[in-house]
Amino acid sequence: MISEKLKKGVLLIAEPSIIGDLSFNRSVVLLADHNDEGSVGFILNKPLDYTIQDLIPEIHARFKIYNGGPVEQDNLYFIHNIPNLIPNSIEISNGIYWGGDFESTKDLINEGKIKKNNIRFFLGYTGWESHQLEQEMEANSWIISPNVYENKIIGKSATHFWKEKILELGGDYVIWSNAPENPILN
Repeated sequence: MISEKLKKGVLLIAEPSIIGDLSFNRSVVLLADHNDEGSVGFILNKPLDYTIQDLIPEIHARFKIYNGGPVEQDNLYFIHNIPNLIPNSIEISNGIYWGGDFESTKDLINEGKIKKNNIRFFLGYTGWESHQLEQEMEANSWIISPNVYENKIIGKSATHFWKEKILELGGDYVIWSNAPENPILN
């Protein structure tokens, strides 16, 4: 078992026992902020059937959009690894930044200066009120894992990300790696 503490930049791996929750079943969440007032994260492995151009036609790129979580799903958020290009970015950790000047970002994408492995877009985010995430940790809903990918996590494929993280845990988790997403269908 990984013994990390809750802090900005860690990954939260959904326990296999989270079944039936469409947002969090088999999710890997990047914790973008964590303090006494609450926590914010983005689900990294739930791509949607949209691209940035579908949502914002003046952006001439086909970057995939991800379901960031169930909160404010009508808002667009982004993380990136190019703070030198995007002003007003907030560092999460390990060279990963959250947000920044969106007008500059649109222009840089259209100029080809931002590539898909530099930025990831989300509809919505995952949010926890004060101490709610700690309660979920005590209920064994999440496993904390270090972000060993650092800022390269932005280009990480979402396809088998949860399974990879579960296999890394080893032990009793290995059996869950090949289980169907809905055990009733087994």
